[in-house]
Amino acid sequence: MKHKSNNNLGYWILYGACYLLALLPWFVLYLISDLLFGVIYYLVGYRREIVRINLKNSFPEKNEKDIVRIEKEFYHFLCDYFVETIKLLHISDEEVKRRMIFENPELINELTKDGNSCLLSLGHYGNWEYVSSIGFYLSPQIVQGQIYKKLKSEAFEKFFLKIRSRFSPQCIEMKSAVRTIIRNKRQGAAMAIGFLSDQRPSRNLDQYWTRFLNQETLVLTGMERIARQFGFAIVYLDIKRISRGHYSGRFSLITIDASQEEEFAITEKYMRLLESTIRRDPPYWLWSHNRWKFEKKTENKS
Repeated sequence: MKHKSNNNLGYWILYGACYLLALLPWFVLYLISDLLFGVIYYLVGYRREIVRINLKNSFPEKNEKDIVRIEKEFYHFLCDYFVETIKLLHISDEEVKRRMIFENPELINELTKDGNSCLLSLGHYGNWEYVSSIGFYLSPQIVQGQIYKKLKSEAFEKFFLKIRSRFSPQCIEMKSAVRTIIRNKRQGAAMAIGFLSDQRPSRNLDQYWTRFLNQETLVLTGMERIARQFGFAIVYLDIKRISRGHYSGRFSLITIDASQEEEFAITEKYMRLLESTIRRDPPYWLWSHNRWKFEKKTENKS
């Protein structure tokens, strides 16, 4: 009971502090972001070694000056992501529609019009927290959802669920994804569910490797497995950062029926599309994630 009470107290302290920040106007939040950049990049050096290695290995054709430029732009953006995400605690529907523009949401409505469901694949690129506002553009009968991985801190878990449900999508924990989908299907619901599939899988999920950003990369395949099991359509969301705090997203079709695709074909298409997004404008991907911690096992030849 005491542990739960401490977690609740931690949540309310975190929520209260962030809500007060969210009340501030944008120019003040970005001033805080600029100051935060100096602290995180120069004083703390948050994961700078990981970021530098990731960038060098991903872009061997770039010189040191270009790598440092991308690195600094990434940390500037990471601080912007922090204040922009907090602002979701106090932002109007109209304002978020101005800041996250979807160019062709009609594609989702078309794919789900006959009761079928669609998975939205994207990466940790741009401010992915704003993507849940897609619900403003979808048909009312579509059940919205987003898959997430449970956090170790209960206070942070509750806080991020609060933010991510701001525009009413279901937050579906990864381990219960199939159960939730089956339940919605039994109720006859068409679903649009977001998957962020660019993080590093656990070592025991050593199923599929691909060449991604110049490196052998272990890839999550859960989205593909679920889509193939239920015959869902899959689209990819290509996010662009238009200006500070403003983004656009365009959907492109990966498959209209995943059950008709060969194994790992969907995952491969997704990784190629994500790679194209990152290469176009590198600073806005999550370079601080230790994405390439694992090396591909090689078979011993005797």
